[in-house]
Amino acid sequence: MSEGKRRTAGRPAGSGKSTSGHSQSLVRGLNMLERLAASPGGLALSEIAEQADLAPSTTHRLLQALQSQGFVTQDNELGLWKIDVKTFRIGNSFLEARDFVATSRPFLRRLTAQTGETANLGIRDGSTAVFLAQSESPQMMRMITRLGSRAPLHASGVGKALMAWLPDDEFERVLTERGLARVTENTRHTPESLRDELARIRRHGYACDREEHAIGLHCVAACLHDEHGIPLAAISVSGPVARIPESRLVELGELVRETAAEITARLGGRLPDA
Repeated sequence: MSEGKRRTAGRPAGSGKSTSGHSQSLVRGLNMLERLAASPGGLALSEIAEQADLAPSTTHRLLQALQSQGFVTQDNELGLWKIDVKTFRIGNSFLEARDFVATSRPFLRRLTAQTGETANLGIRDGSTAVFLAQSESPQMMRMITRLGSRAPLHASGVGKALMAWLPDDEFERVLTERGLARVTENTRHTPESLRDELARIRRHGYACDREEHAIGLHCVAACLHDEHGIPLAAISVSGPVARIPESRLVELGELVRETAAEITARLGGRLPDA
């Protein structure tokens, strides 16, 4: 076989340095999408370039490519870049592909009907909890979480419910990556106090957020588990302290725990040993 015809199996003609370059551009573009998704108000070109550690000219070229495909858009008046509708559609396909989101929705609505408060569903992504679904309280004063928003695992009901079942090495990794920064004066910010809290969550089957993520807000949450007993997601009920005082946390915690167990059973999962 001549040198010109010799080619590595599975590799297209002309691969090599250019493929590496295209891969680098793809990674940079996806990184920009991630940063824009975390900034719903939009970012200026200079902010994106600084965050991505790229030259403004390179940043602008990549943004134009993403814009041409419908992934980002630019506000003509303010000049800010934001994610566009195609990014939303792709994110939505993730929700549709994961059964537990669709399965949980009627249970979230039922929790809201039973409690009068907002019910949420969230998953773990590294050291944060990400909220994927919500049933809003009909009350005028209510807790609303933007879908896709994040909260530290150690400072939220959903986060602590998920964190309680982490293996020791994963727990240590979260501490190393994120630390235990105080979000409010009530946030558990030492490993010892957090470990004690997580042990209590495993015993009782639900987590409580006592103004640890937002002053004036109480939350109870419980974990959904897959067929191996591994945390899949967590559901929560949240509302103002005026309507969810300390005396109501146990009642709501047991309700949320029972509901999480129902969803787990519906998904074919099982509860792990405490």
